[in-house]
Amino acid sequence: MEHLVMLLSKYVMIFVFLMYTFECFHVFRYTNNKEKQSSVYKKQRRKIFILHFLGFLVIFISTLNPFIIGFYLMQLVLFNGIFLIYKLFYKKASELLLNNMCMFLSISFIILTRISVEKAVKQFFILLVSACFSLLIPLTIRNVKFFRKFTWLYAAVGLVALLVILLAGRTSYGAKLSVSILGFSFQASEFVKISFVFFIASMLEKGVDRKKMIITTSIAALHVLVLIASKDLGSAFIFFMTYTMMIYVATENELYLLGGFVSTFLGLFVASQLFNHVKQRVVAWQKPLSVIDKEGYQICQSLFAIGTGGWFGLGLCQGRPDKIPVVVQDFIFAAISEELGGVFALCIIMVCISCLLMILNISIEMKDSFYQMVALGLGTTYAIQVFLTIGGVTKFIPSTGVTLPLLSYGGSSLLSTMIIFGIIQGLYIIHYDRYIDKNDKGGGTKKVLKPFDGGEVSGESKYTLEEYD
Repeated sequence: MEHLVMLLSKYVMIFVFLMYTFECFHVFRYTNNKEKQSSVYKKQRRKIFILHFLGFLVIFISTLNPFIIGFYLMQLVLFNGIFLIYKLFYKKASELLLNNMCMFLSISFIILTRISVEKAVKQFFILLVSACFSLLIPLTIRNVKFFRKFTWLYAAVGLVALLVILLAGRTSYGAKLSVSILGFSFQASEFVKISFVFFIASMLEKGVDRKKMIITTSIAALHVLVLIASKDLGSAFIFFMTYTMMIYVATENELYLLGGFVSTFLGLFVASQLFNHVKQRVVAWQKPLSVIDKEGYQICQSLFAIGTGGWFGLGLCQGRPDKIPVVVQDFIFAAISEELGGVFALCIIMVCISCLLMILNISIEMKDSFYQMVALGLGTTYAIQVFLTIGGVTKFIPSTGVTLPLLSYGGSSLLSTMIIFGIIQGLYIIHYDRYIDKNDKGGGTKKVLKPFDGGEVSGESKYTLEEYD
């Protein structure tokens, strides 16, 4: 009976997540029908709780550990609390982003609990703190108007934080990534990528003339160079590509994009010659089986896990994800693929894509150039991080040691991603408040944006709202 329940639950979980993923894209058909959109989002939330329940049911049946029940209930209360707070205070927030965030968190807790209950409990308390903090972010973004004015503060804080890691950071897998403060490990680059985006956005809002471009590029280069000196090449790549995309969109000059890609490949080649741990990862990527006892062990175990899982997985608690080094951080995607299957893993990728599309849509729709650049930059950092993690796990690219947002174990990664999603929600609310007709059913006063022609202005003052009946 136990085996039957576990077998059935595996296929039900895959089906539920498959339907959830379909709804992430299907909901865009109803952009002009809020009632149907709301109905889809409610269905998604039900699927989140069904998947969450089934995952913990299987873990409990497998372990017969009564703590699993209490731990599941704690998560249930937290997820319901997050949904309730958004319903009461952020009615205009993006329900799709909220649902996706909670879906990823539920999957994360399922797989972390299956691998290590201790780490899952730590992650839960980190999430509790992160949720309390990040739930204030949309309100702050909506009401505070002077974020664009802290240009040099963003640059100074970011560079100082990265320099602290360079000088006093703890070396992990060949790179200086974090520093311990009061017993807690703090990875500065996870938070500096946010201040970095705000700095670039603030500079680009002031103009894209030659002088400002030189200044912006110089400060961005300092961020990247400090990361390279710390041998944190994964973060350096994220920062550099984020800068490249923001500059390209702001200037519409293809040469910046081309130069960015050429510089990236040249930089990766130079890094593979200069840094021993990068050279080892390149060797492990090219010929993992030839160095399976050393550098290639991790990637080989990852590929074995993915291949063993096949399309439908071995089932929760039926695989051996513990054989993959650093599985709960860098290689969580391999553990998910092994036990929940390739179909489930592909759905994770598609849900990540739906998050990116939603963020880019918000960026396109924003009329304020500063907010537009912030949304673009944060969306780019999210997309590149997902690409680096999944690409490394599947041997598409060399491993970079980057975590999978909202799914991997790690306090800094979780908190920074929650902050990013909170900022995006705040921008979505701003856009909804200012530029979307509040009378969807027709009639009443509508608002449209008209360019302001009365002199040299910046930021929001570049546009005025005109009303008509």
